[in-house]
Amino acid sequence: MRAEPLGDELVVLEPLCVEHAEEMAAVLADGELYAFTGGEPPTPGRLRGRYEAQVRGRSADGGQWWLNWVVRCRADGAAAGYVQATVDHDGAELAWVIGLRHHGRGLARASAGLVVAWLREQGVGRVIAHVHPGHAASGAVARGIGLAPTQVVVDGEVRWESR
Repeated sequence: MRAEPLGDELVVLEPLCVEHAEEMAAVLADGELYAFTGGEPPTPGRLRGRYEAQVRGRSADGGQWWLNWVVRCRADGAAAGYVQATVDHDGAELAWVIGLRHHGRGLARASAGLVVAWLREQGVGRVIAHVHPGHAASGAVARGIGLAPTQVVVDGEVRWESR
């Protein structure tokens, strides 16, 4: 399984490549993005190293596929964030991050929704995401793509699962 280009009227999802690091470092540079997840903005060098591992597309043991996309605004082509799915025999775990200047435009929901639809076409049945209970916007995205909160909490985040 490999990430494929996806899109709709709002976003274009480009499969991740190492060359995206510089551009994405700027998108991810605002420290407020990490209020719920912890961490700090990555440098271009750190992103290059992370992307080199991610673009391999698979774990060393072959048990997981790593699918990563850069989210671009269809209107102007600007990089706005990313969406990723880790797929194994149990299903897929989805995550998304949209840069602050692009918040409130529906990009996260559109991007995550495209990936969920694509995963379903690939035969993936179960989709989960982990959302901080205080992050209302991410909860709305999860609900909007057909996930529901469970009672499971992992590292302070609520597990949301496909219905």
